[in-house]
Amino acid sequence: MTALLITVDTELSSSLHQRGVSLTDNVSRSIWAEAKGEGHGIGWQMDMLERHGLKGVFFLDPMPALVHGADFLAPIVKAIESRGHEVQMHIHTEWLAWAKEPPVGGRQGRNIGDFSLDDQITLLSLAKMLLEQAGAPSITAFRAGNFGANDDTLRALAAIGVAWDSSVNPAYLGRECGITADPAQIGAQRMQGVVELPVSGIHDRPGHFRPAQICAMSAAEMRAGLRHAVREGHDAFTVVTHSFEMLSRDRQRPNAMVKARFVALCREAARMPQVRGVGFRDLSPAMADDSPPSQSRVSPSRIRTGLRLAQQAWATWRYEHRLVPA
Repeated sequence: MTALLITVDTELSSSLHQRGVSLTDNVSRSIWAEAKGEGHGIGWQMDMLERHGLKGVFFLDPMPALVHGADFLAPIVKAIESRGHEVQMHIHTEWLAWAKEPPVGGRQGRNIGDFSLDDQITLLSLAKMLLEQAGAPSITAFRAGNFGANDDTLRALAAIGVAWDSSVNPAYLGRECGITADPAQIGAQRMQGVVELPVSGIHDRPGHFRPAQICAMSAAEMRAGLRHAVREGHDAFTVVTHSFEMLSRDRQRPNAMVKARFVALCREAARMPQVRGVGFRDLSPAMADDSPPSQSRVSPSRIRTGLRLAQQAWATWRYEHRLVPA
């Protein structure tokens, strides 16, 4: 069986906050992704997952609580956990710029990896506490905002008892992601006291990795990646999306193409008996002991890549340049 982890980075927008958008509106636009009187965010995503017998992992960022207080977290946690999905930990340290009581002496950074080991332990401990106080079961997994972790992040997670990390995205290695990881490593591996489960993906052209993110990969590419993982006996296939990703970039209208990709992934997974939709709490750390050093990814296809580029161009004009009325 191949474990399918459909992970949703669930977060408020620091840029909307900086532009003066209220907490209520930020939650509406960023978490529930409300536009045109309907929700296209985590509620819609859970509907689609449940319709196809799947589970979602919602990496929830509690850092805006440093600015707005923590009351906004509990309804989000309850909405996710009450439906049988998972809340896990996410962190965007950009919010420290507006913190009423700075937890690390006023030090700031765009990414968690910008901080010392001691500061990372403080920040991650705080984030874990905020989520658990909001009603989340014991946090067992983490993903860094912007994939901006480093090796000290893994050490900090081990120090606070978080067993899993999913901050390695080969497209970000050597950039935002400073974890010392082999970009060819697909499966789980033990690193700095935790089990690292990287974001999955394909080669869309020779030597170029494209992550399994809903807005970045066509339905055909995602299908090819998932089928390849099953055929090759991979332990897991890890997909990324965001709570607001089904909207246009200005969050004013739904993006029907991205929504269709999410539905297509759910349908494909539901009809594959070798795939099971899981969360991190369903996985055993022993997975890392059985994972080979490296595994193959889907080979490039000019046709698949060309079709995706054409789809992206059309969707950009239609949903980003307002050919669809706001």
